[in-house]
Amino acid sequence: MSDGTGRRGLFLSFEGIDGSGKSTQARMLAEALRAEGRDVVLTREPGGSPGAEEIRALVLQGDPDRWSAATEILLFTAARRDHLERTIRPALDRGAVVICDRFADSTRMYQGLSRGDLRRTVDDLHALMIGIEPDLTLLIDMDPEVGLSRAKGRQGIEERFEDFGAGLQARMRTGFLDLAREFPARFRVIDGARPEGTVAADVLTAARTALSEGETA
Repeated sequence: MSDGTGRRGLFLSFEGIDGSGKSTQARMLAEALRAEGRDVVLTREPGGSPGAEEIRALVLQGDPDRWSAATEILLFTAARRDHLERTIRPALDRGAVVICDRFADSTRMYQGLSRGDLRRTVDDLHALMIGIEPDLTLLIDMDPEVGLSRAKGRQGIEERFEDFGAGLQARMRTGFLDLAREFPARFRVIDGARPEGTVAADVLTAARTALSEGETA
């Protein structure tokens, strides 16, 4: 989408298992693109709008068995719809770069595959209520044991999914890599085990390439 200066906006998502460093990389990319003079909206899921942030507290805190996977899909879809209406679409409509820490791919993994085969349900609800995918998805790949250790080391209150343990993280890593093969046109897999600055350089290169392709399209 043009911002009136010939530039085109970009909807970019970061995905990865817990503790992969994606949130840090999303923030660093936002800072780098702002330094280049771009209008950047850095947001997250679940969350990114007042209503969605309220749902975030429901799904990320508490006992691991607080919700069934099917109920979580409904909650995440409701949060994503509010986020889309109030944050993402208005930013894209003015030609901004939207950087989202997690989007629908996380629901495809954590709810669609974690406790049963509910991927079809996720995709059907997404098509009905959301209807868009990121232009570029950066998957920060990380060893599950290392990622879980990092995530638990934060000692925060939003650890409901981390509390499912290393087995879930291993399944999620495999699932994310499968998604990258399923949607090769929009996924870029970045090795998150390297130094933070090295990862950030690869992330920035991928984002600049996508922006350049959008501006010349």
